[in-house]
Amino acid sequence: MATLEGCRCRSAGSRSNNSILYSILKSDSLPLAEEPQEPNPQQQQQQQQQQSLQQLFHKTSASFPTCATTTSSSTTTTSSSGGTPAASLLELRQQACSCGSTRRRGVLRSPQVTCKAASAVLVKTLRFVKNVPCFRELPDDDQLMLIRSGWAPLLVLGLAQDRVDFETTETVEPSMLQRILTGAPERQGEAHGCQGRSPGPAVGVSVLDIEAIKAFLKKCWSVDISTKEYAYLKGAVLFNPDVEGLRCLHYIQSLRREAHQALNEHVRLIHHKDTTRFAKLLITLSMLRAISPPVVAQLFLRPVIGSVNIEEVLMEMFYGK
Repeated sequence: MATLEGCRCRSAGSRSNNSILYSILKSDSLPLAEEPQEPNPQQQQQQQQQQSLQQLFHKTSASFPTCATTTSSSTTTTSSSGGTPAASLLELRQQACSCGSTRRRGVLRSPQVTCKAASAVLVKTLRFVKNVPCFRELPDDDQLMLIRSGWAPLLVLGLAQDRVDFETTETVEPSMLQRILTGAPERQGEAHGCQGRSPGPAVGVSVLDIEAIKAFLKKCWSVDISTKEYAYLKGAVLFNPDVEGLRCLHYIQSLRREAHQALNEHVRLIHHKDTTRFAKLLITLSMLRAISPPVVAQLFLRPVIGSVNIEEVLMEMFYGK
């Protein structure tokens, strides 16, 4: 069992039920009916967060576009196996950057429905993180850094678990020559090359980024990941030792190892005939590296929160500030 060396934690004798195997699974599968009937401050915070999200939806529902105005086509995944490796997606993105096809962008076909579902998943995701005792024992600085690095992959994992599918409409961004001829303003960062370009809210996100998200969702659904497996995968994503500046690095590394070990033990117990399932789950998890957090925010949250800083929204929802 992992120990929290040099960090604020409970004594070793009082943490018998706080291993990653216990706390992650308990946090993700605890039914709402088991919660106490009398509201406590944490439940009141959760209710206020959900009410504030609902108010945001009511305020912004009238401003949703019904459809994009240019070329319309549903974005589909080109991989017949249900997913494309992260390295291949990165190579495709680099090749597209040189030929100019990154001007192909996409927006949600039904933002009212998709953004509402994504925001509900975000609330559930933050509640899951809050209920993991191993996470709450970490210093506040480490909690903050782990939330910042993990909210987007955790949200996409939640979309897969809740089977939230979405359709997009493609819109082609005008080329440099078209802007010159029509007198359209140059987008910020375009003069510095593809790496300096930042997608504007009016033209959605890159089609390649959309394909990466859809490829991950289809891969999860093809593997038919169970609720317990999703819980362990979330633990592996949440406790990310690659984040720079962590105070409890060794403890977080041990928590990720425990998440992987718990997942492996569960797979060997339930799917003992499928000797490749654990490897399939790790490959599926690696596909999250090709998904950019700014893309997730732009696609699923910007239509709701507008230009508000996403990190400020996350901190307000998590800490109730």
